[in-house]
Amino acid sequence: MKEESVDVYLQHGIFGHAETKPDERRMFLGSLRERALLALTKGQVSRNQPYQEVEELLRSNRQATVLFNGELSYATYSQYVKMANATGCSFKVINHHEAHSPFGLVIDMPHAINKEQIYIEDELFQKAFSRESVE
Repeated sequence: MKEESVDVYLQHGIFGHAETKPDERRMFLGSLRERALLALTKGQVSRNQPYQEVEELLRSNRQATVLFNGELSYATYSQYVKMANATGCSFKVINHHEAHSPFGLVIDMPHAINKEQIYIEDELFQKAFSRESVE
């Protein structure tokens, strides 16, 4: 083994594999902005009436995965789990204890789609991002 490859091997063993855009991945619950179809804030996920846009996107994109923020209680996002199951989409609960994302739900595609508008910019969204920038 070359000296350089031993050093790389040790670095991977100590720190893990290098990850592209780690801050963006923390923000989008392990995904990247370019793969997101829709992102809802924690407050938007918590509202009583689910967004119909979520169901429409899941019906037309069955290969999508719904990512839920593990900081939220199951009761908060259970209506979206039911939507994912009804449409045949998979879902994951993401627990990043050291990273606190403002998003409660991200609909993720397995490849880059670069959708320009991925937010529902209502009063709950404005409240969540009144002091900080999303991108």
